[in-house]
Amino acid sequence: MSGSAGVRAGEMSGREPTFYLVYFQAKRRRAFGADFHDMAFDVEQIRATGQRVAASHGLDVVEIEFLGGAKHRLLRVFIEKNAEERKKLAEQAADAGSLEVAAAAGAGVDQLAGVTHEDCAAFSRDFGTVLDVEDLIPGGEYTLEVSSPGLDRKLKGIEDYRRFAGMLVKVQTFEPVAGNRHWQGRIAEVGDASVKLALKRKGAVRGKKAKSTELRAQSSAKVGSEEVEITLANIEKANLAPEI
Repeated sequence: MSGSAGVRAGEMSGREPTFYLVYFQAKRRRAFGADFHDMAFDVEQIRATGQRVAASHGLDVVEIEFLGGAKHRLLRVFIEKNAEERKKLAEQAADAGSLEVAAAAGAGVDQLAGVTHEDCAAFSRDFGTVLDVEDLIPGGEYTLEVSSPGLDRKLKGIEDYRRFAGMLVKVQTFEPVAGNRHWQGRIAEVGDASVKLALKRKGAVRGKKAKSTELRAQSSAKVGSEEVEITLANIEKANLAPEI
């Protein structure tokens, strides 16, 4: 087996991750010469393995993507500090009175997810080794890319909505709510099966006007704002909206 590794810092803008690391790895083909397309790729096994490696570093795997094909295959992994490590960072930030450290610890937008370049490098090295030893990526050469989730991280489960309560988000629904499928607002309340967004008067994303007359102001909403309630099952995708 042969390979090379490299680390580079990403630009902190748009959809780019806060930290960015690429690990190039050439993997030998199986001795019997099986074709890549005939081999099974188990993404859940990859995820579970990644989480096992991440846990040993005080990290969590947020998301995994497998893109491309043939000689241009990319395994992209997004990581962050786990809850225990984020709590430690938050306590350190409180002691230091540092806004920058607080942001890295998860306060506010959690811009850095508490992750450093060293975290990415250590996880990439260990995860890449396990992938090879356990032969989890069939075929030949591939690229392993590890980064933080970025400023516009996806929200995937109810725990994400609870964690980022009060933050600005963009939500797209499967079915229209009050005549609109695109919403932007702050997470005001998270129930067992729905999320309430506190909206400005023009609550929808630009170019998507909501029928505000169909929305009712809620007593819990701030003055001059309205709320919309969206069931979790109706959310097609949701992301934090960077506030820079």
